[in-house]
Amino acid sequence: MNLPARRHTHLDTRAMVLLVLCCAFWGFQQILIKAAITEVPPFWQASLRFWIATACLMLWCRWRRIPLWVNDGSAPMGLLAGALFAAEFAFIYAGLQYTNASRLTIFLYTSPFWVASLLPLLVPTEHLRRLQWWGLVVAFSGVVLALSQGLLAYENGQWRGDIMGLVAGALWGWTTLVLRSPRLAPQAAERNLFYQVGTTSLIVPILSWFWGEPWQLNYSATAWGSMLLQAVVGAFVSYLTWMWLLRHYPATRMAAFTFLTPVFALIFGVGLLGEALSAQLLLALCGVAIGIWLVNKRSEP
Repeated sequence: MNLPARRHTHLDTRAMVLLVLCCAFWGFQQILIKAAITEVPPFWQASLRFWIATACLMLWCRWRRIPLWVNDGSAPMGLLAGALFAAEFAFIYAGLQYTNASRLTIFLYTSPFWVASLLPLLVPTEHLRRLQWWGLVVAFSGVVLALSQGLLAYENGQWRGDIMGLVAGALWGWTTLVLRSPRLAPQAAERNLFYQVGTTSLIVPILSWFWGEPWQLNYSATAWGSMLLQAVVGAFVSYLTWMWLLRHYPATRMAAFTFLTPVFALIFGVGLLGEALSAQLLLALCGVAIGIWLVNKRSEP
C-alpha cells in the first residue's frame, strides 16, 4: 500500500533545480535525436528507446523492491495515461512528416495551458491567479520569439503538422491530468512511469511497422550512444524525476518550467553545433525566466 505523499503548495529550491536539469536534458535530447535520425528511423528509434527504458525501470524496481504488478484498481487509469503518453509521441513523430521541428515545438508547448485550465477542476489547490496566467503567457511568448523563424516559414501542407502539434500538446496536458487523478496521484513514481513507458514500448513498434520502417540493430557507436542517453537518462531518469515531482509539487507551477526546454535546445545548438547566438534568443530566455517567476511568485499574505 502506498503511503500518502507529502504535498508542497509551492516549488522549493530542490524542485526548481531538478526541473531545470530535466528541461536542460530534454533540450539536449533534441540534438541526440538529430544525431541518430539519419541512421535510425523515428518510430523504430522510439521503440528501442522505450524498450531500454522499461528494462531499466524494471531492474530499478526489482533492486528497490517496488512492486509494479499490484491489483489495486489503478490499472485502468494507468493504461489510459500510458495510451495518452504513447499517442503524444505518435503525433509528434507524425507531425514532423509535414512541418519543421520549430513550428511543431511551438504548438506542442501549449500543453501548460491545458494543465492550468483543466487540473483545477480536479484539484482546486492547483488554481492559478491572474498574475500566474500572465506568467504562462509571457513564458509562452518567449518560446514563440525563440522559434519565430520556423513559425514564419510557412509552406503548403504544414497546417497538418501544426494540428498534430496542437493535439500532442493537448495529450501531454491530459496525461498530466490523469496522473494527478485520485487513482494515480498516491502511486509510487515508478509505477506511474511504468504505465507510460511500458504501454508506449508496446504501441510504438506497431506504428513503426505500419510506417514500413526497417528494423535492425547494426548502427554506429554514435547512434547507439544517442539512443542509450535518450533511454537511460531521458526516458528513465528524467521521466522518473518528473513523476516524483508530480507526486509532491503543484503540476501547474511545474508546467511553466517546461517552456525552458525549447530554449535550452537552441542554447545547446549555439554551444555544440556552432549556431549563431542572437539577441532574439537572449530576449526569449529572459521572457521564459520572467514568466516562470510570475507563475511561481507567492501571493502576498
